[in-house]
Amino acid sequence: MSEQRVVRPTPISGFPEWTPQVRAVEQRWLDHIRAGFESFGFASVETPSVESLDVLMAKGETSQEVYTLHRLQADAKDDSDARLGLHFDLTVPFARYVAQHFNELTFPFKRYQTQRVWRGERPQEGRFREFTQCDIDVINVDSVPLHFDAELPRIVHQVLSGLDLPAWTLNVNNRKVLQGFYEGLGVKDPVAVIRAVDKLHKIGDDAVREIMLADGLTGEQADACLALARIRGGDVAERVSELGVTSELLTEGLDELTFVLDELADLPEGSVVADLSIARGLDYYTGTVYEASFDDDPDYGSICAGGRYENLAGQFIRRRLPGVGISIGLTRIFAKLVAEGRIEEGRICPTDVMVVVPSAERRAEALRTGAGLRERGFNTEVFHSTAKVGKQIQYAAKKGIPFVWFPPFEDGGEHEVKDMGSGDQAPADPTTWRPAAG
Repeated sequence: MSEQRVVRPTPISGFPEWTPQVRAVEQRWLDHIRAGFESFGFASVETPSVESLDVLMAKGETSQEVYTLHRLQADAKDDSDARLGLHFDLTVPFARYVAQHFNELTFPFKRYQTQRVWRGERPQEGRFREFTQCDIDVINVDSVPLHFDAELPRIVHQVLSGLDLPAWTLNVNNRKVLQGFYEGLGVKDPVAVIRAVDKLHKIGDDAVREIMLADGLTGEQADACLALARIRGGDVAERVSELGVTSELLTEGLDELTFVLDELADLPEGSVVADLSIARGLDYYTGTVYEASFDDDPDYGSICAGGRYENLAGQFIRRRLPGVGISIGLTRIFAKLVAEGRIEEGRICPTDVMVVVPSAERRAEALRTGAGLRERGFNTEVFHSTAKVGKQIQYAAKKGIPFVWFPPFEDGGEHEVKDMGSGDQAPADPTTWRPAAG
């Protein structure tokens, strides 16, 4: 008989996984985020992990990021999976979802969606090939009221402020400001300049200027674009006007940006800041754009991002369905805090009480006790064998189970419970017992 080949387990780069005690914290975060979204009236939806490639490629330059589906032993005559890919974000699938369920939804449709997404990029600090995003979006027929552009940052501020995070700032801009300014300069391809500006924080001013010159801008035009990108903080409209460039679209964008900032003026100072270097590279953004980062590590990458899009859902239905959305990069945030030891790990398991099995003959009594405790709301496990009692207690200690329950060891005996923290053990009634208030 041949020996079975042993496959050595190794981590797959870019696909994070956590121990149970760390996963327990992540789940608490997810519960907190979900409750925050729902407190503003957003409803949950979930879309398939895969979409047709036609959907995924409907808007934006994303082909290098998409993982396609292919069965290892696919039938050569069956090409049903050939046009499927894993979704790279949740906004494009959501747009498809709204178009498909248009007649079943009430507009404005406010949804949140927390799922894993996949991107085929080189893994590095803060960048993963599989990660969890927490999205909120509002889509409406014909127009989305501008106050939603301010409400989404407010929701994110409330949610993230409830987590123990390092200091962070949400930067806000408007694509109309960028495009209107570039048009006012006489730039022939404003979208190409927006893509170049989006690289500022990664490659710096000089490299971006070289890209602009290669795209046909004059030195004076490139310098003006960089001057615009350096504007950050207050008095945005006044500081833009000092650059001497005008256009209707620029004025419209500045008005919208000012409205959003004014609506959020009651938040703690520095929470939300105008930053005209924020561009967001995806083509579908058309108005307000957001990007948040840690104050002490801005190069780590955005921890929250999004913006307004005018016609993403319109790719799938003959209706005008603009929207605005923002996404929290849960995995990027969480992974950083785990790596830096800032996460206070949770319990190894969720068990509140472990019931000892005194003997094979008394296992039925232990099972009844466990069932009764569960009915009363305690997470309860019954030990899996009739090992010595000391070994059963050791098991509970290793798993961090706070209480060990001893059913009667003989007919007529009484129940007892052991507090694993204090070491105290006392008689208890499984129908009325409650842990002492700590």
